[in-house]
Amino acid sequence: MNPASHAFWRWRTLEQPFNFPLPDIEWMTLMPMIIVACTGILALIVEMARPKKSNEWVVATSIVGLALAGLALFKQLGMEPLQTAGEMVVLDGFATTMQIVLVLGTLLTVIFSDSYLRAKRIAFGEFYPLLLWSTTGAMMMASTKNLLMIFLGLEVLSVSLYVMAGMSRQEEKSEESALKYFLLGAFASGFLLYGIAFVYGATGSLHLDSIPLALLKGDPTTVGLLVFGLGLMLVGLCFKASFAPFHQWTPDVYQGAPTNVTSFMATGSKVGAFAALWRVLEAYQIASNYWMPVLTVVAVITMFWGNLVALRQNDVKRVLGYSSIAHAGYILVAIMSHAADPQHVSYTTVTYYLLSYMFMTIGAFAIVSLAAKNGKEGTRFEDLNGLWKRSPLAAGALIVFVASLIGIPPTSGFFGKYFIFADALKSHQTLLAVVLAINSIISIAYYLKLGLAAVVNDEEVPSTAPVKANGGVMATSILCMIGVLGIAFFYAPLMNQLDPPPMNGSGVVTSAAR
Repeated sequence: MNPASHAFWRWRTLEQPFNFPLPDIEWMTLMPMIIVACTGILALIVEMARPKKSNEWVVATSIVGLALAGLALFKQLGMEPLQTAGEMVVLDGFATTMQIVLVLGTLLTVIFSDSYLRAKRIAFGEFYPLLLWSTTGAMMMASTKNLLMIFLGLEVLSVSLYVMAGMSRQEEKSEESALKYFLLGAFASGFLLYGIAFVYGATGSLHLDSIPLALLKGDPTTVGLLVFGLGLMLVGLCFKASFAPFHQWTPDVYQGAPTNVTSFMATGSKVGAFAALWRVLEAYQIASNYWMPVLTVVAVITMFWGNLVALRQNDVKRVLGYSSIAHAGYILVAIMSHAADPQHVSYTTVTYYLLSYMFMTIGAFAIVSLAAKNGKEGTRFEDLNGLWKRSPLAAGALIVFVASLIGIPPTSGFFGKYFIFADALKSHQTLLAVVLAINSIISIAYYLKLGLAAVVNDEEVPSTAPVKANGGVMATSILCMIGVLGIAFFYAPLMNQLDPPPMNGSGVVTSAAR
């Protein structure tokens, strides 16, 4: 018997060779993420076999996969919270609603992307698998309480975005935005990973539920490690969410990246970051005296900086970039209101505002994408002049989205800001409520400038004047308008569906239901 055969025989005859226990897995809990990830693989296979520069089958595959993932998520609404896959994945109302927002946002992005990519002459079919995998990463961040899974989800989300940001290879600004996003993103990921290492060193666990247990023991060394770890993790998450002063990449990357990629960055990427931030701050709830003052300052600076600097911009994508910074501050106010009074302020306000923000932002970027043709794209305000002549419906849709971004009733943007304002007052965050109101007034100036640009006549038609809206953009605009107005009029039934009241064992709604 040769040595290799002898070693193999000894391994086979061991009493308990490699006895690793396998975790119990609820596959239906993982099904939405599995569907989106596998759809990306299938779309890549279809892209390899497609005719040159013909993405219809890739788009159809992506839409069907996202629709199936959405159906799986809606079936999870109202299910009892549970953890599966060795406590690596959590199923609760917050995870389900965040994933629904992500899938909807990705679906809307896919619908208007094909015509835009053709107009830009970058109709690369690999865009769709990358978009789906990036969505999978954000879904992972929303549906876990494990720090390692949060980091893994962040990297899956980010790596795909780095590639998509530089898709317009013939444009120097696109390559610059991808490189800037990659370098700063990798640096921020390092902060997050170092913070996770400190938490693991203090608790011996990567699960967020171990943090409050360690804090309750009150050991000074442990508390110090956990607070320092939190500070490092916040740097990484604040970068991804575009909080000041970690926002410097946002306007440049938004301007340089293709418009459909920018729309996903402004929505899907932020949803993943906010979901992870929510999980982390929830674990540090009993240590809120350490981080509440810091994040209060961050929220105030973020709102003022985003709105004030946006007033000086002449590029539509940069304006929407700074606008997204300001809206990140608004959402941070909602998160902090919950942290200050978790008994009376639920996650529904954050869910509602993210859903509203997704509709109005993707809709606005879809309209801006009409200025792309013959490989060029104009993103100045004057490039939108004459839109009302070429496509009255697109111009009307843009006005609806601008009204919602401002917060004019009866749009969902108004109700979203109102709910955040009310929650801030309810949780005694008066300063944040006042700052939110002031910044909402400031934002009117540049949002009106954006809306008026579409209804101004164009005496001399520029080469990048918006063309007549195509089917993809029109479908996206109509769906986003329905979303912006629909969730405003049907807020109560929508929230009852997304956040059903808790029930006791007999199926009776408890008195603690909000």
